Amino acid sequence: MYCSVLMGGFVNVFTYKQNINCSLRSFTTKTPDLPPVLFQINTNGFVALAKPPAQQEYLGKMPSGFKMIAALLGDLDNSDGHGKVYYRQDSSPDVLNQAAGHIRRAFPSDEGVEPTNALIVTWESMAAWGTSGRGDGLDAKRNTFQLALVSMESSSYAILLYPRDGLQFFSTSVEGESKLLEAGFSEGIVSGWFWNTQQGTYFRTTTDDEISIRELTKKTNSARNGVWVYEIGATPIFIGIAPGMVTRSPEDNDATVPPTSSITYETFTSKTTEAAPEEKEEFPTVFPSEYHLRYPEAENVTPQHNISVFAYNLETCANNRHKCSAFADCRDYSQGYCCHCRPGFYGNGRDCVAEGKPQRMNGKVNGRVFVGNSPSAVEFGNNDLHSYVVANDGRAYVAISNINGTAGPSLQPLSSLGGVIGWAFALEQPGYQNGFSLTGGVFSRQAEVIFQPGNERLSIKQHFKGIDEHDHLVVSTELEGRLPAIPLGYSVQINPYKEIYQYDRNLITSSSNRDYVITSPDGDVQTRNYQWRQTITFQSCPHGETSRPAQSTQQLSVDQIFVMFDADNNLIRYAMSNKIGSVHSGPPEQNPCFTGRHGCDINAVCRPGEDLQFSCECVTGFAGDGHYYVDECQGGVQVCGQNAVCRNQPGSFSCECSAGFVFASDGKTCIAENRPVDHCQRGSHDCDVPQRALCSYTGGSDYVCSCLPGFTGDGRACRDVDECQQDRCHRDASCSNTQGSYICRCSPGFHGDGFQCKPEQTQCERHRQNSQPAPSSGSGFFSFFRPRPAVGQYVPQCDEHGAYKPTQCHQSIGQCWCVDANGQEIPNTRTGPGSTPLCEAGLEPLEDLTPLPIGPTPRPDVHPIAPGTHLLFAQSGKIEHLPLDGYRMKKEEAKPLLHIPDRVVIGVAYDCMEKMVYWTDITGPAISKARLSGGDIIPVITKELQSPEGIAIDHISRLLFWTDSMRDTIEVSKLDGSHRRVLFDTDLVNPRPIVTNPAYGRLYWADWNRDGPKIEMSNMDGTERTVLVKDDLGLPNGLTFNPGDQQLCWADAGTRKVECMDPHRRLRRQIAEGIQYPFALVSFGRTLYYTDWRREAVVAVDRQSERETEEFLPQKRSRVYGITTTPTQCPQGTALYLSVHPEQITHRDHQRVSCECECDCLSLCVAL
Repeated sequence: MYCSVLMGGFVNVFTYKQNINCSLRSFTTKTPDLPPVLFQINTNGFVALAKPPAQQEYLGKMPSGFKMIAALLGDLDNSDGHGKVYYRQDSSPDVLNQAAGHIRRAFPSDEGVEPTNALIVTWESMAAWGTSGRGDGLDAKRNTFQLALVSMESSSYAILLYPRDGLQFFSTSVEGESKLLEAGFSEGIVSGWFWNTQQGTYFRTTTDDEISIRELTKKTNSARNGVWVYEIGATPIFIGIAPGMVTRSPEDNDATVPPTSSITYETFTSKTTEAAPEEKEEFPTVFPSEYHLRYPEAENVTPQHNISVFAYNLETCANNRHKCSAFADCRDYSQGYCCHCRPGFYGNGRDCVAEGKPQRMNGKVNGRVFVGNSPSAVEFGNNDLHSYVVANDGRAYVAISNINGTAGPSLQPLSSLGGVIGWAFALEQPGYQNGFSLTGGVFSRQAEVIFQPGNERLSIKQHFKGIDEHDHLVVSTELEGRLPAIPLGYSVQINPYKEIYQYDRNLITSSSNRDYVITSPDGDVQTRNYQWRQTITFQSCPHGETSRPAQSTQQLSVDQIFVMFDADNNLIRYAMSNKIGSVHSGPPEQNPCFTGRHGCDINAVCRPGEDLQFSCECVTGFAGDGHYYVDECQGGVQVCGQNAVCRNQPGSFSCECSAGFVFASDGKTCIAENRPVDHCQRGSHDCDVPQRALCSYTGGSDYVCSCLPGFTGDGRACRDVDECQQDRCHRDASCSNTQGSYICRCSPGFHGDGFQCKPEQTQCERHRQNSQPAPSSGSGFFSFFRPRPAVGQYVPQCDEHGAYKPTQCHQSIGQCWCVDANGQEIPNTRTGPGSTPLCEAGLEPLEDLTPLPIGPTPRPDVHPIAPGTHLLFAQSGKIEHLPLDGYRMKKEEAKPLLHIPDRVVIGVAYDCMEKMVYWTDITGPAISKARLSGGDIIPVITKELQSPEGIAIDHISRLLFWTDSMRDTIEVSKLDGSHRRVLFDTDLVNPRPIVTNPAYGRLYWADWNRDGPKIEMSNMDGTERTVLVKDDLGLPNGLTFNPGDQQLCWADAGTRKVECMDPHRRLRRQIAEGIQYPFALVSFGRTLYYTDWRREAVVAVDRQSERETEEFLPQKRSRVYGITTTPTQCPQGTALYLSVHPEQITHRDHQRVSCECECDCLSLCVAL
């Protein structure tokens, strides 16, 4: 795809192309004497006058064979959605005056500079191809630059603008080689004498030195650093590219020095190379004073970069509605637009959340902190921060993990680390706003803490980045400084406090003094304090009535403060209740909605009425009466200290000391009671749980712990003994370990108690036995003869597996016939003496004996769909359940199957034997499972994982396969996670999807390596690895296998196609093209279902008609990941297929294969 712009009024200038989805735009000529020019804009950073060839023909091979202006030429990428290309034709007075100013500064001696038209192109946030990481593009370096083509009556000019704070990258990879970016003008191939052609002029403004690329942003030829002006149409033969003459900027020192050129301009013709005179002079980097934030002013600047850009008249709701929250309205003002949250929601309009909805926040903590007089610092390196806020009562909970015992106790006084989260979601009093209402969760906070009496200082910097795709707020925290030491085991209590917040436009300040009490394990108490100062900066909409907060001064009231260092789990915990209101003393609000004592459910909003009246309303997405009586003791947060028990009370809770402990002198800390205690009877011992260990009282306060039978350990920590590793079951039985015991079950085809198993007779073997007389019970000579069937009686023939042979014969009458799998004769197959029918194995039994019809038969690839099949797909922290009616998605019955908060589920698979759902989770990381019918989540693999993504199951061999895109491995284990083994760890870059073909014992996977994507296959034991597909692939994200017609299908986010292949014959065909960004794919009958990141939907495609048939949009819009089906029956264990030559038929039966290992290893047993 490319964008074309038809313009007039340009003399001997060039065109441009754009490789993104955009619409064709045409403009009539503005200069009657000159023909219109068709420009084509390319995402590789240039404008051309003809449709450019494939990029392999010009990248790294300049000069080009076509006319072009290269603003910043390289292999650039905008496919991740972050890079953008904007363009427009503009003849407004403001733009023409701005262009004329640049031209006059570049050519001060020219007169009559009166532009009539301008074409403006902006490349914003463009990345180098292949640098966008895991697919989200957030880690790539990006460049923004602009080109303006300005026309006048007799000439044309090119104005190039680069960011004065520097480019982020200077080269791109071209055919595996690093090539510098280029800027310049190429005339392309031109006609010579006698109809010959030759390479035209190539005026290059950069050289093969990286310094010349860097100087594009630091120097100039038009009196402003980063701005370059060239006259490009002064002569009719395109040989007179004239650069601007003023190479010094008023921003530099000694700006009155006569202008000299500081950049080498190289002009290339077919055989000559010339360079303009060069005078080298160093200039300092200049940063412009203006910097446009989130809401642009009326000039409507589109790129948000430090660059002197031409304005885009796009700052209206018509062009920016998508920048507002889905729960906000956009309003136009005289100077721009603003976003306003709708009733029932609050925020800054860019981000809006439902009133009363609980909020989650995740982030990282970094920095260096010294504790006490220690000369060495405690390092914080990406420590996890998690917060949960009950928004309808203003209570915030914060936990920071991986805190060691040195810093943990000393961090207890810093409840303000989480206090800013409490401010953001404080309970609002009438007429006042909390932090999220003003900032939408996007702000920066810098705080300084000075501790007394030691004068220790700590700096806190926090950046709140708004709501991510998982509906969680994101924060990064940096700590630097020193803390007063608090020993391990000491507790801290912080008294309620009030803090005044002063509000100015986009700036909030506050300061306060805070007291805290330290209590030793012996009950000694000391009081300390610290001074607190903080500044909060944010960007609000500068237009309309939302430009300033409702009150310039507000008071934050904080009480019910709880702090604790959990040494066992290396966690620091904070909890507090927050209200925002007036600084003036007056009668406090008594309505429960403003006190937080309303009893509404955590997913409900409290609506105040008259006096003390109120009502509870469920937030969007929830139903009920809105009421919930909170049990603080069951909230998942330890609200009482060590050795204390929480007792729930109506609207509150209390803490009581555990048995054997009493309150210290502060009335809050629990210390050990000094008298003999039978800890076994009181339950205050430290033995393992009663299900695993026994506590035995030995007198005084002593006791011993011992593990129960079936467990091993010291009694305080007992672990289960895996009896299945001791081969206690029969060899034809399976062993299932349980807590403290085990279960033996005979394998299918055997019967017994699991300790003794005997083979079961098949239907054919029972039929054959019943067709023969009972064995003789006599003795002596006649007992040696085997029983013989009666004369003329038919006895069925069985194969080595006990199944009916497909051809059966009656020797007495000399006839043979074909039978089905149940031994029933197939009509019209009986032959007479001397003739044997050709019978196929594995035919299903016929329900009636009607003769087969003559004429067309049903299509072999059409199968009836079994009822009860569903789709399962992953979305953020949950797995959704979508029933199917045939191939149609029953959208009205879609609902969540499993909620997994704070997790990102990637791959989903289904075990049809045990009705079990398996999934991969990259946040754990972990592989887990749960029953389709409900129940607890069962961990399967939790160690030695980095980024598990694809997952697949062999329901016959009971094996689990998965890919890890960070470890670059493909691994296998049993379904319970045991006997884990790495199949492949070489020649893998980004493995993601993986599927199995149990009937043939094959494994397929895809690697979306941008430099060499491929689809591979192997046997399930890792042998015979081979590449199936490597040509015409981009980002093969989704992969599926249809056992019915043996088709391997994939969805490619790079080529934007869905394709299928017969892996036996290597026949490939296209199913769909022009899709957006597929992630995962599953096959069901004739329909393919795939998840799409950009559409945030599940899409159905009919393989036969090769078209999209349906789309399902989940109620909560966010990225959708893995998808699978839940068939009511497992696929058959046999497979009948044709090889390349139809006359050769290969048949394969699945059979139970006994595998034994002499070592503790995984036996991959595949029947071939």
